[in-house]
Amino acid sequence: MFLGLFPLSIFWLRRAWLIGIKKDYSYVALKKGLPPENPKKYAIFSLAINLIAGLIFAAMILLVIIVGLDYEIWTAVVGTTLWTKLFIEFILSRHAHMKK
Repeated sequence: MFLGLFPLSIFWLRRAWLIGIKKDYSYVALKKGLPPENPKKYAIFSLAINLIAGLIFAAMILLVIIVGLDYEIWTAVVGTTLWTKLFIEFILSRHAHMKK
């Protein structure tokens, strides 16, 4: 499980980089692989979700390696972060694709 933190944190931080710095809105609030009609409107939320989750995972990697954080603690933080990110992204994507 620990090794899975590396690609996920890199993936989420890269996605935050693409949205925030490169202004690539093709990753914002995806539903069935497609962004909403106005992805720029939801970009800040998607950026925040990916950046926070990626930073938490990166912090857990460093804390496990440097401090030797207990298994129960870092798995609880990682599990909570993962599920919260998935639920919030799902809610954002459904909200962004609502028909008005």
